Amino acid sequence: MTEVSLVRLYVLRAMYLLIVVGLGLTIWPNLIGQPEDWPLMNSVVSSLLAGLSVLALLGIRYPLQMIPVLLFDLIWKMIWLTAVALPLWSAGEMDERTVQTVIDCLFGVILIPLVLPWRYVFARYGQQPGDRWRPGAHADEAVGGLR
Repeated sequence: MTEVSLVRLYVLRAMYLLIVVGLGLTIWPNLIGQPEDWPLMNSVVSSLLAGLSVLALLGIRYPLQMIPVLLFDLIWKMIWLTAVALPLWSAGEMDERTVQTVIDCLFGVILIPLVLPWRYVFARYGQQPGDRWRPGAHADEAVGGLR
């Protein structure tokens, strides 16, 4: 497995902290003081993002193990920008709220690829054998010799 430098680990921790603080300031107040007329999907999205912030908090301690959290954040934002924002922009139908969401998403789509240790990501998720599928299968490639 490729070694990740201490500097890169601190950069990852800073990214997780940015997510925790950003979502802590924007999402958690809605969850704590739930408005009476809160649309169902807004409550679902807020709950999902609150869960993301809790996992990002774990990422401060375990930056490499929590890389899937950053990948999830990057992927959902890219999907939303492509499937929702781009068609609205092409049709000239973006309102102020949508523009603000685009800005928020672009922030993550630009920063996350810059902080991810891509060699590690490809080695870990692209080249390393996956976990076994059947009982009794050999797990020689188990991480750290644990089975």
